Amino acid sequence: MRPPPLAPLFASARALKGVGPRIEGLLNKLVAPRHQGAHARAVDLLWHLPVGIVDRTLIPRIADARAGELATLEVRVAEHRPGGERGGRRAPYKILVEDDSGALELIYFKADPAYLKRLLPVGSQRLISGKLEAYDGYLQMPHPDHVAAPEGLSDLPLIEPVYPLTAGLSNTTFRKVLAGALAQLPDLPEWIDAGFLAKKDWPRFAEAIARLHAPQGADDLLLMTPARSRLAYDELLANQLALAIIRQRLKKRAGRPLRTEGKLRQTIQDALPFALTAAQHRALAEIDADLASPNRMLRLLQGDVGSGKTVVALLAMTKAIEAGAQAALMAPTELLARQHLATIGASPSPPGCGSRSSPAGSAAASAMPFFRRRMRIDILIGTHALFQETIQFRDLALVVIDEQHRFGVHQRLALQAKGPGTGAELLVMTATRSPARFCRATAIWTWTRLDEKPPGRKPIVTRTVPLERFDEVVDGVARAVAGGAQVYWVCPLVAESEVLDVAAAEDRFAALRSQFGEHVGLVHGRLTGKEKDAVMAQFASGALSVLVSTTVIEVGVDVPNASIMIIEHAERFGLAQLHQLRGRVGRGAAESSCILLYRQPLSETARERLNVMRSTEDGFVIAEEDLRLRGGGEVLGTRQSGLPAFRIAVLPDHRELLEAARDEARLRLSRDPDLTGKDAEALRLLLYLFERDDAIRLMRAG
Repeated sequence: MRPPPLAPLFASARALKGVGPRIEGLLNKLVAPRHQGAHARAVDLLWHLPVGIVDRTLIPRIADARAGELATLEVRVAEHRPGGERGGRRAPYKILVEDDSGALELIYFKADPAYLKRLLPVGSQRLISGKLEAYDGYLQMPHPDHVAAPEGLSDLPLIEPVYPLTAGLSNTTFRKVLAGALAQLPDLPEWIDAGFLAKKDWPRFAEAIARLHAPQGADDLLLMTPARSRLAYDELLANQLALAIIRQRLKKRAGRPLRTEGKLRQTIQDALPFALTAAQHRALAEIDADLASPNRMLRLLQGDVGSGKTVVALLAMTKAIEAGAQAALMAPTELLARQHLATIGASPSPPGCGSRSSPAGSAAASAMPFFRRRMRIDILIGTHALFQETIQFRDLALVVIDEQHRFGVHQRLALQAKGPGTGAELLVMTATRSPARFCRATAIWTWTRLDEKPPGRKPIVTRTVPLERFDEVVDGVARAVAGGAQVYWVCPLVAESEVLDVAAAEDRFAALRSQFGEHVGLVHGRLTGKEKDAVMAQFASGALSVLVSTTVIEVGVDVPNASIMIIEHAERFGLAQLHQLRGRVGRGAAESSCILLYRQPLSETARERLNVMRSTEDGFVIAEEDLRLRGGGEVLGTRQSGLPAFRIAVLPDHRELLEAARDEARLRLSRDPDLTGKDAEALRLLLYLFERDDAIRLMRAG
């Protein structure tokens, strides 16, 4: 239950004046939370902000008005012209109005003549406001938005906000309903430090909401206005408090110190065909310190494509194995899980250990065991099947989760909870999908970055080519294949779509196979695990020269001999996805290239994306640009964590507010970890207001 002061805000919108079943359905479609069965509430209307304004301040003469424009005019009512019946249909009702410069007609469809005669009596002066149209050379104003007597000018809304809407819902109706929601705003205690509030010159919460819904000009819609900044900070502070509370509670649970001599790790490391980078050594030192500590490890290992995260994970897991315990590695796709098995299985097995690639059992067909010792699994690699109840561990000490953004927090914790006592230690890995500064800003994870790649990696030449030159690209592939090269050819769809005019992987496979014969393979998400494995094994062995694929090869696939990546309809991919796909090549000794095939004309955003891909291979730079181009609504993982997505804050525009909110959250929790003090009442209201209720429940549960 939320605190009583917030109850009116979280009541159904149906309780607001003017909201019947039809309007309620439209509001549910427009603003209701995105989970099944959710209904629009008063607070959802408050978070639905205007995106434009209607300016009615200009009052020209009729002679100065132009068709297609909004006009506010003072006119005399000259004549009513009832339409009557025409061909069995009622003609529109027309009212002639004029001023000293000219005349125009007001047009009403399905009108009530008696009502219009009372509203616009002949001979009266009236203010009218609406959009003008031209018909048969005459100026018309169909259904004016506002009609008022001249003395009512002060009541005429000269500046009106314009909202994103859904079909069947007008701005006028939405604004009337919103007025009821604004009336529900309680007088809440202030949760922002008085000095900080004064320094920023921000309004109080209720005043900030009211200002955002009553803009006085286009500048009031900007992201950095005092009112918008205030509310963005409120939302970010609630988010950072919730994340910090979650981390605080998880860290309070005792960890499991794992201290070993490191012989197993050294055996594997000595036999590797390459030396670890300085970044990998640093990452392992930080992970080892966490594992040796009595506190719980919650570490995020972030590294660009090809930076060696899997090797770090393997060497980290040896700590658990040498301590006589188990480790688990969870990947988002079966293909990536099997790739991890192949990579880890290729590492040297110490005495008494072996490797095996058969399924762990019918209950978890995608969970594959690695080292077995005395018929015990030491490392289990798999997908979502790992956290199912049917998979039981002997002694799970360390959980590694790859591509962590693809799993929800409940899935991560379900696997972690399979460890004895308070659960296993947790290491999550991700590529550079979230810029470093925002990963650092998240309050849950301790952050480690792999900021260098293994030596000897050659740059990948990236070119953008229009689809009009498709035949030239195919000819180039033929020459490369004849020279012994291997090629990825990525298409965005599995089967032809009537909606999206994009190449289908199956069609492209058929076309290329007609030219290159049986040296072309196909991989997509509809294949079974065994079918994917068979095709990938053929490609890895060199039996296939061209692999046509969907984005299932986006992460994890490692074929060092593959040196050419072709991405068809590259303009339809995001920057992070393009970078991940490009990272599948450049892993061997050969010069590598990436060809981005695009359809013209390109949108400005698509053109910028492709230009970024040509100009840099730095994943952190690409992630920053990706954030700038697509916005950062989910950059803190709110959707993956089960927390609501941001409604007010916009990243990266509000990045400075995010940093300030993070610091404030840490400061307040350092003073009052359980938010039980008198000054913390407002912060608890803030958490409820922005629906970070999980943090409240976690505090109560201890």
